[in-house]
Amino acid sequence: MHLIAEGLRFPEGPIAMPDGSILLVEIERGTLSRVQPDGSVEVVAECGGGPNGAAIGPDGAVYICNNGGFSWRHVNGMLLPGMQAEDYRGGSIQRVDLSTGDVTTLYTECDGWPLKGPNDIVFDAAGGFYFSDLGKGREQEFDRGGIYYAQPDGSSIIPVSRPLITPNGIGLSPTEDRLYFAETMTGRVRYWDIASPGVITQEGAQLASSAGLPSTLLGVVPDDGRVDSLAVDSEGNVCVATLGTGAVTAFSPTGELRAIVPVPGDPMVTNVCFGGPELRTAYITASAFGTLQSHEWHCPGLPLNFLNT
Repeated sequence: MHLIAEGLRFPEGPIAMPDGSILLVEIERGTLSRVQPDGSVEVVAECGGGPNGAAIGPDGAVYICNNGGFSWRHVNGMLLPGMQAEDYRGGSIQRVDLSTGDVTTLYTECDGWPLKGPNDIVFDAAGGFYFSDLGKGREQEFDRGGIYYAQPDGSSIIPVSRPLITPNGIGLSPTEDRLYFAETMTGRVRYWDIASPGVITQEGAQLASSAGLPSTLLGVVPDDGRVDSLAVDSEGNVCVATLGTGAVTAFSPTGELRAIVPVPGDPMVTNVCFGGPELRTAYITASAFGTLQSHEWHCPGLPLNFLNT
């Protein structure tokens, strides 16, 4: 592992940019930030709440899942998220103009159901995006979450599947015929087949997008780990950030456990993305101690739509 930056305030949502910098969110700080190759950090936009997943859209803007904010606690030098923030006002999908830093709110609800804790996001080749809503926790209760499909111009949002239990990381297979998601509390990575943008299937049978179609298990991370965000490499392996054990765990498209890459010194490994020459560098956020690290991957990552790296 190579340390790039430290002192970040619970970083997540890394995006490896063509100029060598890494855009990421700092959830506790409420910002979209840019990390330069020398480790220096600058704020790009003040998002407020709890900016979480991030992705470049077809217009070159950054689209952010904002979870609405957490309460925070310090344990043995670690910064850890807790329950719903006292000033929580709901979750949202935001658009950030990189040239100005202006932040626009696109979505706060779907069909009258408020977004609770939007978490991770991925764009498909058609120009729409899938995002997960983890839900929000309070002292004696936790919301059930869901996965949605929306347009970046704010014109349409539909449920893909709900209710779900703690859906977190989300990603597409190389041919965009599968939608992968990480189920945090169970430590599982699951998937559906995709019939058309925003419409999932199972065993060849389509189901209305408002229904909760059972998903297929891809794999379970070992040693009672939990799962956070994920990325897909060019071989189709699903590389999921693993909480508790502090690693990146990779599953093949057939569910074989391909690799466990430890990230020393931090149990809260939250995100991974690919960038650098030939997309062979995995950029990893280790969030409890606030670092961005890198690791050379055995194959290139899968190029993301609308991000020319």
